[in-house]
Amino acid sequence: MESKPASSRNVYPALIAALLGWMFDGFEMGLFPLIGQPALRELLGAGAPEADTAKWFGAIIAVFLVGAATGGVLFGWLGDKIGRVRAMSLSIFTYAIFTGLCGFATEAWHIAALRFIASLGMGGEWSLGVALVNEVWPGKSRALIAGLIGAAANVGYLLVALLSLGLSGFIGNIEIFLKGIGLSEASTNSLLANSAWRFLMISGAFPAMLIFFIRMSVRESEKWEEEKARGATSHWSNSDLNGVMIGCVAALVIIWAWSPAAGGLGAGAATVITVVGLVVALFGYLHPVRQYLGRAIAAGALTEDSRRKVVRSMLLGAALAAVALLGTWGSIQWAPRWAGQLMPDTATVKHFAKEKTQMATSIGAIVGTILAALAAGRFGRRPTYVALCVGSFASALYFYLGHASFDSSFLFAAFLAGAITAAFYGFFPLYFPELFPTSVRATGQGFAFNFGRIVAAVGGLQTATLMKAFDGSFARAGAVLASIYLVGAFLVIWAPETKGRELPE
Repeated sequence: MESKPASSRNVYPALIAALLGWMFDGFEMGLFPLIGQPALRELLGAGAPEADTAKWFGAIIAVFLVGAATGGVLFGWLGDKIGRVRAMSLSIFTYAIFTGLCGFATEAWHIAALRFIASLGMGGEWSLGVALVNEVWPGKSRALIAGLIGAAANVGYLLVALLSLGLSGFIGNIEIFLKGIGLSEASTNSLLANSAWRFLMISGAFPAMLIFFIRMSVRESEKWEEEKARGATSHWSNSDLNGVMIGCVAALVIIWAWSPAAGGLGAGAATVITVVGLVVALFGYLHPVRQYLGRAIAAGALTEDSRRKVVRSMLLGAALAAVALLGTWGSIQWAPRWAGQLMPDTATVKHFAKEKTQMATSIGAIVGTILAALAAGRFGRRPTYVALCVGSFASALYFYLGHASFDSSFLFAAFLAGAITAAFYGFFPLYFPELFPTSVRATGQGFAFNFGRIVAAVGGLQTATLMKAFDGSFARAGAVLASIYLVGAFLVIWAPETKGRELPE
């Protein structure tokens, strides 16, 4: 029989808290691309070459992805040990407060360090919210809920695009407000200079208020409480996090090897460092779960077959997510910049090509994530994933190779590509919880979804290399990287079909 929720008193508050957490998560992920360049120009100084600004911008994005991957495992581990609700509160606090602190940065490396810590919380919030909502919601509704989960972050991206469109008016209204509450003109000018990046970063601390709602209204998952009652949570050990730290350092070394900071390091040496680093990162991030499972087996709570199944699911999930994440960060995320290249703003005319393109992809993503989850619920997980891979490849080719000017057809293609390529983020919240038992669900799916961010970070750094090979063409580089989706259609052959099954206990 299908499980029913224990009480609507927890079902709806848990869903609201998770959706708001993901929406703010998406908003803060989209915020840096909006204000990163003016912030770096101020911090690096007026005389800094544009190339230096671009290098710092790319490095901060890559460091963010590594932090999110680390946070997915770290906070997932915490959620399996102390509970979903407390860990989710900590993850939201982390990404909100450290995003806010970016507004006080005085050096470019301050932004990189603070964004890295903030990204730990952003990566963790996904795995914790997905685990909590899936454990308190009834089975037949989980497909729709998974779609809403994927849509929430894209609502945040859409809000960033809308903010960018009205940024000038927004800054003017904020200036009036700040002076109205007694802030000096010097302080107001400092906060609102260079596209108001300091004010917007400080405002990023606002989601921390969501913690009060979570702590007052959201109760812990009963499934996790049952695991705690039978002693399953006692097999987690703080010392296991050393493996996560080693994995994080290895991932950062990979980013360094491909970054301008590596100086004269050749492509061959960087490739060797990447292969070795990925192996070290893989074993480092897997370490907490492998150690947990070993203790559980020694205590007679699990079998050796269970350990193999969990580790296999983590590796398979990471491979499936890496395809989607690399396609997103290496290809589709470049769409707004390409649009700005096709229709650049001038001193007298604002075309808002970048903002309109991000709006088109975000609206498409909101629709696509919901439809993909519903399709997976109706037609099965494996057929849906294959369809998403083929559709993503085709829509990316149509977008990049079928358009050479910014017009209504371009925006429709951006909407279509956004809908299909982002649909994976409605699929994963449905599928990944079905691969792991309750005792390791947050850590397992946190690793599965977020480890792919490291691959995406490495792949994203290659986009610039591909652009050089194609004489600076966004379109050709994006089209080539989109071929990664075809790999996913092959990988899913080894994935289990979980349609109609209850969440494993």
